[in-house]
Amino acid sequence: MPDCTHAQILTMDPNKILNALEATMNPTLRKEAEEQLDQMHKIAGFSPLLIQLVMSDEVQMAVRQSGAIYLKNLCVHSWHERTDKDGTPITDVFSIHENDRGLIRSNIVKAIIHAPDIIRNQLTVVVQNIIKHDFPQVWPNVVNEVHFHLQSESPREWMGALLTLYQLVKTYEFKKPDARGPVIEAMKLLLPVMLQLFRKLMEDPSASSALLQKQLLKILYALIQYSLPMDLFNEKIMDEWINIMRVIIDTPPPPDTLQVDELERCELPWWKSKKWAVHFLARMFERYGSPGSVTKEYNAFSEFFLKRYTVSILQVLLKIFDAYRNKEYVAPRVLQQALHFLDQSVSHAHTWKVMKGAYHDLLKDIIFPLMCFTDEDKEVWEDDPQEYIRMKFDIFEDFLSPASAAQHLLHSAASKRKQVLQKTMGFCYSVLTDAATSEELIRRRDGALHIIGSLADTLLKRKMYKDQLELMLRTHVIPELQSDYGFMRARACWVVQHFSEAKFKKKENIIATAEALKHLLLNDGDLPVRVEAAMALQEFLSEQEIAEKHCVQHVRPIMQALLQLVHETENDELTSIVQKVICLYCEHVIPYAVEITQNLTATFLKVVGSCNGDADGATGDAADNNDDKAVTAIGILSTIETVLDMMEEEREITLQLESIVAPLVAHVLKTRNIDYYEEICSLMYSLTCQAISPPMWEALHLISEVFQEDGFDYFTDMMPVLHNFCTIDTPTLLSNPKYLELIFGMCKQVLAKESGEDPECHAAKLLEVIILQCRGQIDQCIPLFVEVALSRLTKEVKTSELRTMCLQVVIAALYYNPTLLLQTLESMRFPNTTETISEQFFRQWINDVDCFLGIHDRRVCVLGICTLMDLPDRPACINEISSQFIPSLIMLFQGLVRAYKVQGGETSSNSSDDSSDEEDDEEVYEQAELASDEDEIDEESAEYLEMLQTKDDEDDDDDDDDELGAEGETMLEAFPTMLEAEDAMIDEFVAFKQVHISLLERDPEWYHSLMNGLSEEQKKSLTDIYVLADQRRAAAESKKIEKTGGYRFDNTNVPSSFSFSSAPPPTLSP
Repeated sequence: MPDCTHAQILTMDPNKILNALEATMNPTLRKEAEEQLDQMHKIAGFSPLLIQLVMSDEVQMAVRQSGAIYLKNLCVHSWHERTDKDGTPITDVFSIHENDRGLIRSNIVKAIIHAPDIIRNQLTVVVQNIIKHDFPQVWPNVVNEVHFHLQSESPREWMGALLTLYQLVKTYEFKKPDARGPVIEAMKLLLPVMLQLFRKLMEDPSASSALLQKQLLKILYALIQYSLPMDLFNEKIMDEWINIMRVIIDTPPPPDTLQVDELERCELPWWKSKKWAVHFLARMFERYGSPGSVTKEYNAFSEFFLKRYTVSILQVLLKIFDAYRNKEYVAPRVLQQALHFLDQSVSHAHTWKVMKGAYHDLLKDIIFPLMCFTDEDKEVWEDDPQEYIRMKFDIFEDFLSPASAAQHLLHSAASKRKQVLQKTMGFCYSVLTDAATSEELIRRRDGALHIIGSLADTLLKRKMYKDQLELMLRTHVIPELQSDYGFMRARACWVVQHFSEAKFKKKENIIATAEALKHLLLNDGDLPVRVEAAMALQEFLSEQEIAEKHCVQHVRPIMQALLQLVHETENDELTSIVQKVICLYCEHVIPYAVEITQNLTATFLKVVGSCNGDADGATGDAADNNDDKAVTAIGILSTIETVLDMMEEEREITLQLESIVAPLVAHVLKTRNIDYYEEICSLMYSLTCQAISPPMWEALHLISEVFQEDGFDYFTDMMPVLHNFCTIDTPTLLSNPKYLELIFGMCKQVLAKESGEDPECHAAKLLEVIILQCRGQIDQCIPLFVEVALSRLTKEVKTSELRTMCLQVVIAALYYNPTLLLQTLESMRFPNTTETISEQFFRQWINDVDCFLGIHDRRVCVLGICTLMDLPDRPACINEISSQFIPSLIMLFQGLVRAYKVQGGETSSNSSDDSSDEEDDEEVYEQAELASDEDEIDEESAEYLEMLQTKDDEDDDDDDDDELGAEGETMLEAFPTMLEAEDAMIDEFVAFKQVHISLLERDPEWYHSLMNGLSEEQKKSLTDIYVLADQRRAAAESKKIEKTGGYRFDNTNVPSSFSFSSAPPPTLSP
């Protein structure tokens, strides 16, 4: 038991803490007790006393457990001292006193050793949090503590030490190799002790020994999961560990374990140890031991591992499979990981030679039985069909399932190794042609069809099979759509789905298949069958045009059936199916759009209601079920958005849809259901793209309320709909000052509270949009907008994107009204500088011209400089930097030319021809098959891993301009301004030429000041800009005449050259 002796502990009354902890278990007293604890935990000495009480045998177990949970939460939230970005401590947030932290560090490992399991689980979270913040700088001694206890003779000390070590290794599990130094150094001391302990434990067959072995294996797996520390595993050490794994796998559990129910047997420590041993070997093989698919630092090791260990490992695993086929119990996860190891073995000639002779037995006795409909499947199908559906579509279940692992192994062998596909199909054919009708043989047919469907992508590429697929489907699959067995009807639907792209020669076969699928969807009594029919029908209609046209007349009942399925199952896959069918029959869905949306809205509210009802206290499977429901709800919202987008041109229908969707939007926002904010913002965007109704304007208030409470993280999701409020119905925006005040308030808070540079860029962009959109109508707002943008620039700015966006707000204000902006700048003062705001801003702007990227940003910059050049009364600070105007404009125009070319290339590029020569595909596929003595060299995977590693190393760079690309459009140009409007008629090239020429006439001195000092190359560039300006003006006039029904001028007669070398340029009409 911990021996806390801190003097201040004596000043606290432990009974007060015990009484408060006990009261937390009483619902009527809980709130007051928690408030009392929240006050007490700030007193020095509280935490060490709490751990002492938690470990006292004299305290009731329920109170001890409550104390352990409180201690865990306290350490998680208040262990470390928080600092701001500058490293200054934040004093208004409580953190546990350092003396108390020291006492906890001194006692936590001993506490874990002595604690009962129910308390130990909480304490391991505490130690994990301490290690995360304090190791190695503050708490290097934890390694010596673990080392000391591992060398004792007490198994209880071993377990406590191993649990602590596991948290240490887990803390570094996902870190880059160069950041794992502290744990590698620790393991240099501890790994030999672990090995020594393992040898001792293997002599003891008891359950407690197996539990310790399992914990040792979990530590080892976490150590090597994402990178293999080669300096810890020399040849001798690796030999010992691999041998240990083989022995663990090969050693049968004690005979008395057979008395445990099979459903619970997998939880026994002996099977847990086997699982982790196989898991370790499979991970080593997959990530470090497969030549041709590892990163370069493991090339030599992979060759060593493959040749030294894999065959002996395979021999042990084949014994596991032999036991399984002889009806002996094998834990599902052991079977799954063993199949995964075999899957990896297929790619290498060294291991395939061992597997090749056993493949037929593996197929017949292991893979095939796993892929058949089982008694367990039947029980769930009949007792809880919704759970059956959830299991079949749960990707995590799939990841852990032996059946899924068998399917992957089957696919690898049949697609990579010669003659395997033929043998597999021969086996399936023998099963399918068996005329017996008993349920056992029907299940065998299910397994054969499961195998064939799993190989669909391979069979569709093989000429000898794809020409026979129609016959196979007609003979063995389509008839099963009418089977007396529900699981066979479901399997037949599943197979049709996987072969939907097969080429049919007979139209009647297509129609018969579509009709059968439709009938099952509309009429079958088994829910899993209707779900599989829905999946298959959507895929079949998408791939077979004849089927699509045939079912046009049945769109309404199909949609009703699909919507009912979504409502009944709350399955996310089905929401995607609904979405795809809506897109497939876009025009035919219009009459039913309102009905569809009503149905989807009702289903969403049902799903969210059940999700919220089950949320309180949900753990384990219940929490996972809530997660599934949340995903389904998100899919429903996405489907509603699809309907809205499709009805975009149908204004009357859109108004009806809005009356249905608006209450849903209000419900989510009012209940503060943050899980759906992103999708709700997308829905609001769809509802406001053409016009904005009064209910949507009211929703703006809700958005603002949500933002104030917890919406800072969602500002970028709110941006598209806020942009619509500003640009779609600007008169209404300006008619009520409250609307603009709400939007400005959000932008101001994002920029003032430094919410992250991405949302800050969006906030600045929205301010710029408003300024350009409301030119001449919001004079009173300009000083506020400018002050917010410039204030942000006085703080640290990490990216050039945020800096240029804040500058752009001010440049937009200059374009809006130069006199007003100059007055605003002159009236502003920032502390700690003698320069005026004007001087600082204009100098920063010109210095950062090269940071303006894309099209819009450069255009604004050009128009801003042109506005400065055109000012009759210029501040002195502008004259001081005037020599940089023309060079800056040349840089911007050259960037614009490149950006317009990129934009034009993206617009005009045609997608590549999807058609391919099938015979060439067949030849390539044949060549891809491996003979028995060939290895698969997965260069793409190795290169991909190298690329990810390189990218990780480069992610630390602060400059993220490359992410946006210097050419083409930047991400924020997805939010257009008035400058991008079709009727804007503002061309930056023409505007510059007009201003530049006019200066020569009305202010020659200023003109020559701007031109003074230009190089010959710059003068030539200026000439090119003039030529381009006239070409663009002529093209715009031609387009304008063409729109009004006039002539199109393909050859515009414009000057092709100017000269700025000596004489002034020719005067052209503007």
